[in-house]
Amino acid sequence: MTGFKKWLKCLFLGLVALFVAFHLMVLALLLIWQTQPINNSMFMILHRISTFSGVKQTWVDDSQISVNVKRAVIASEDANFANHQGFDVQGIENAIKKNQKAGKISAGGSTISQQLAKNLFLFPQRSYIRKGEEAIITVMIEQIWTKERILTAYLNVAEFGNGIYGIEEASQHYFNKSAKQLTKRESASLVAMLPNPKFYEKNRKNQRLNNKTNIILRRMGGADLPNE
Repeated sequence: MTGFKKWLKCLFLGLVALFVAFHLMVLALLLIWQTQPINNSMFMILHRISTFSGVKQTWVDDSQISVNVKRAVIASEDANFANHQGFDVQGIENAIKKNQKAGKISAGGSTISQQLAKNLFLFPQRSYIRKGEEAIITVMIEQIWTKERILTAYLNVAEFGNGIYGIEEASQHYFNKSAKQLTKRESASLVAMLPNPKFYEKNRKNQRLNNKTNIILRRMGGADLPNE
């Protein structure tokens, strides 16, 4: 075996070892976070590194989150959340059609589970490698956690502004009240900030934000919650 072939073999084995080690770490964290609060994520870490500043996040359990918020995020982000196993085939097909019509990537089709996988463990930059990892971790999340836990975790780690993470901090920041007290319109207006919260934090009266809020409000009545 030549030196180059040995080098390639060592590189391959090293990459396999890193792959296995990373997913063992993900598995361990998912088992811990199955019952324990989540107070950190890859997106939070990246914010600290890029801005040299801290983040604001307060974990709240499922019972401390208004049902209005849950319906709003499902209506906006993942209408079939209660029924799929992590991937919404119809949503992906619709996103592909929208992108083809627009001539660019303007729609994602990612489910709440996929977004949670990305927020917790991955980088925001688009790539085939990241999408592959996102799919693997999504399957792990769906197998280990209940739908209620997935929804609670997502609402606790989602970004709602510059350094503002989780629905409790968002509720306190924008409405000076707890997440449990949010009305339908307040819930819809916060969820409408996703996935561009830093822009909408500075442009709360933006017409596009208002239009999206109204669309979410109209859809909330038909949003199916897990085990409902």
